[in-house]
Amino acid sequence: MLATGQVITFGREIKITNSKLQLLAFVAFTLAALLALTPTYTALAKSARCFTTDDGHYDCQFKSTDKEGSFEITAKGKPKFILIIESSGIASGFADFGTGRNVSLPGQYLRQIEDRACWINSQTKARICAW
Repeated sequence: MLATGQVITFGREIKITNSKLQLLAFVAFTLAALLALTPTYTALAKSARCFTTDDGHYDCQFKSTDKEGSFEITAKGKPKFILIIESSGIASGFADFGTGRNVSLPGQYLRQIEDRACWINSQTKARICAW
């Protein structure tokens, strides 16, 4: 703990004064507050073209939700779909059918080799694509 009048040596002597302690405390508090308020990952939704087996092609909003590639797609009058990457090429799927509640979809979604924008469900064969 630093105290007024203490001398610190970092290649040269620095005498700690009350005003320096106050400034140091203010800087430390400000940095801690900024870090606490900064989300770990923030992405803005982008306009995209989407496809789902049930709804066909439609204009949508695409939002990346983490660094691994998880995303959500939304469009007025359509369910919101969320794919959360579990490992390379494999995701869990969720949908909100307008209730505000995310419902787990059966099976896993596997990324398509032919079109990397598309994912196909291992059980239902339903497709979700976003370009």
